[in-house]
Amino acid sequence: MSIRKKAISGVLWNSISNFSSFGIDFIVGLILARLLTPKDFGLIATIIVVIALSEVFINSGFNQAIIRKQNCTQKDYSTAFFFNFIVAVFFFIILLITAKPISVFFNNTELKPLIQVLAFGLIISSFTLIQQAKLTKRIDFKLQTKISLISSTTSGCIGIVLALTGFGVWSLVVRSLTNKGIQSSLLWLWNRWKPDLVFSFDSFKELFGFGSKLLVSGLVGTLLQNINYIIIAKYFTPQELGYFTRAEMLKNLPSQNISSIITTVGYPVLATLQDDPVKMKKTFRYMLVNTFFVISILMAGLAATAKPLILTLIGQQWLPSVILLQMLAFLGVMVPLNSMNINILNVVGRSDLYMKLQFVVQALAIPNIFVGVFFGIKALIVGMIIISLVGYVIFNHESYKVLNYSIREQIKDVLPSSIVACFMGLIVFMVGYMSDYHHSITLMIQIITGMLIITSAGELLKLKEYIFFKGILLDKVQMFLKK
Repeated sequence: MSIRKKAISGVLWNSISNFSSFGIDFIVGLILARLLTPKDFGLIATIIVVIALSEVFINSGFNQAIIRKQNCTQKDYSTAFFFNFIVAVFFFIILLITAKPISVFFNNTELKPLIQVLAFGLIISSFTLIQQAKLTKRIDFKLQTKISLISSTTSGCIGIVLALTGFGVWSLVVRSLTNKGIQSSLLWLWNRWKPDLVFSFDSFKELFGFGSKLLVSGLVGTLLQNINYIIIAKYFTPQELGYFTRAEMLKNLPSQNISSIITTVGYPVLATLQDDPVKMKKTFRYMLVNTFFVISILMAGLAATAKPLILTLIGQQWLPSVILLQMLAFLGVMVPLNSMNINILNVVGRSDLYMKLQFVVQALAIPNIFVGVFFGIKALIVGMIIISLVGYVIFNHESYKVLNYSIREQIKDVLPSSIVACFMGLIVFMVGYMSDYHHSITLMIQIITGMLIITSAGELLKLKEYIFFKGILLDKVQMFLKK
């Protein structure tokens, strides 16, 4: 199979995996949002920071190192596996001991038992990392999709049952651990890889040589990316953090997931083209333009329909999330641009440069802390948008040296999509603003209006991106009809 076919197949299966799993999580989240309170979600969001930082240490960049290495041996896989497991056990013990001081820092004693139980998820996750890396390395997302669907559906149902029977925030805890446990078990059952009882210091040195830079940058990046949670949890109420996390969840459904799909599939694909810069630029450009087309339309639509969307999906109690979602939608547009330019540095083995640039960009989050503390959550989001724009300029400056694909070229390539998305968003917002119907009916009218505008603009302007996705859709429909 050619690289192009592997890439398209990988994107399709990873898209199905991400959106079906996230779709299930999304639906389950909507149900739980009606059964639980913003405070319950705020408590879990506070713990996410601690867990996320621990997971960075457990991975230590070994996954990326394994995917990038052309000829990995069983010794490499086994060494990485045992390292991940040992570090996971270490951080599990650390969290058991520090749960109380952490809860004191956030002035919330409810956090202690939640942290101690969720910490066990670190050990479970350590069993899945190498299994996933092996599948990703051979661009096999079909099995990962199957496992993801099963784990998301089962854990979601368990969470809903517990919420209905009055378990409150613990329904979210059990759901998280169940999801990780099922996913890990099925990976071991169906991927059929087992480590040898060996730990090679030569393999460790080679893998860690690349991964250590990603560890440091990932640690700093995770801390500063989640600093917003820390600020809100420390200086505001759990309810306000709950509003923020719900808005971010809605933003991440299209933005973070599409970006994750492209970078996950693009990494092994582009890694095979390291010795052909012309072909690598062409492939990167192809991914960037088509990804931005989808993201810009979805984010503009999300901002335009925020109020009826939230009222329809999760109810009146979450209304304060509306303005936060509208602001975060602007941030969502930048996610694929940043992540794809960053990805190039790792593809060509410049994890050291990636680390240094991450320090520079993420350091901008430090003054934004004071902005959030003194001026509130909305000002914090404005700062996040500015930091994202600055980061794009910085990372593109370095990726340009690899791809010869400047900011000017990138902006020129995505400009048609930007104009169409902004026009669509404005019209859809005005439709909602003038509507006197029930919010669910208003939402439906807005969605239909947006689809008509995009379809009409795509046909009239002959947008290459639109024609590309239209072609894929028609091909799939024809294949389905033939069956």
